[in-house]
Amino acid sequence: MLSQHRRIHLPDKPGIYIFRDQRGRPLYIGRATSLRDRVKSYFSNDLIETRGPRIVDMVTRAAKLTHEETDSVLEAIILESNLIKRYQPKYNVDERDDKSDLYIVITKESWPRVFTVRVRDWKNEGEKHKAQSAKVYGPYPHAGLVNESLKILRKIFPFKDKKSHDPRHEEFYKAIGQSPVSGIRKYHATIKNLELFLEGKKTTIVRRLERDMKAYAKKMQFEEAGQIKRTLYALKHINDMALIKNESTTNSVRDLRMEAYDIAHLSGTNTVGAMVVSVNSERQPKEYRTFKISHDTNNDIANLVELVSRRLNHPEWAFPDLIIVDGNENQKRAVEAVLSARRMNIPVVAVVKDDKHKARAILGLENGEAAALDRNRARDILALNAEAHRFTINYHRKRRSKGM
Repeated sequence: MLSQHRRIHLPDKPGIYIFRDQRGRPLYIGRATSLRDRVKSYFSNDLIETRGPRIVDMVTRAAKLTHEETDSVLEAIILESNLIKRYQPKYNVDERDDKSDLYIVITKESWPRVFTVRVRDWKNEGEKHKAQSAKVYGPYPHAGLVNESLKILRKIFPFKDKKSHDPRHEEFYKAIGQSPVSGIRKYHATIKNLELFLEGKKTTIVRRLERDMKAYAKKMQFEEAGQIKRTLYALKHINDMALIKNESTTNSVRDLRMEAYDIAHLSGTNTVGAMVVSVNSERQPKEYRTFKISHDTNNDIANLVELVSRRLNHPEWAFPDLIIVDGNENQKRAVEAVLSARRMNIPVVAVVKDDKHKARAILGLENGEAAALDRNRARDILALNAEAHRFTINYHRKRRSKGM
């Protein structure tokens, strides 16, 4: 077991870290904006509350820790995905709901396009996608990070995207320098460099570009040489600010995210649902969401199942560490069934109310992962449950007023 008293000197730089067993095999691979801060968090006293018993078990089994620095968070994201795909570490693979992950696809058309595809869509329509794909990279968790990464890469390696067949769309990206304006030969060279980057071979790209830049300069083709020089600079000075900001919303080591859901209707009419969010006990109003339930019905469990299912269809929103529902064991089991069908392991608690709609119990705190996550958090759970009820009722009243 790795001792938390053991001195582990890590840099305050981005990269990946690997917890290994006694034989050196990877147990868990993670990435970090700051290797020093992230690894330090694994030896904090509240690890079981912030990450749960599975990660505590992983740290207990680990005998060795290794790391690799990267020049940017973007490269850490790519390296992490490549290593997880290669080694399939137990504690990465078991905790993933990979249907919500994304692939980056590069098509094999004459002018290749670059875009993302959800893993679940790839599995459902695999033949269709595979027929048009030349290369597939990933899977990558956290859709927000992947989309921001592609925005950065498109500035360095201008590429055609999924909608490039639309002339107006394509002209816009050409105008801002994020779609190719040169010939097909140069475009294929750009795509090759993008592929190398996604394979973690930035050093190879730099060597290729430096060689080409010298060749152009020797031929007195200074405009082409200057363009390559600008690409090299962008490659060596990747702006990670958007990724660092996005990373903070998906960093479950530091942040405990709770989501509470509620349903409102009037005798089965104008049925709506809502989701409210807190992170480390702080409410996040910008992340609140409302839903118009598709069928007006007095079936609260069916309505709740639809609400949770539709919420989980948004992997670009950070997934919660704990789900809170209003109801009893029936509502709790219904939500757990939705999660189980998607192979997602998120604890669920249900707030039971009395005849006056006052909370009298919280189901799910007695045992299991919910107990580990939420020990001494009953007050936060009840407060967020009340907030969900308030927010949902307000939304319901607005819709009723609008209808009248």
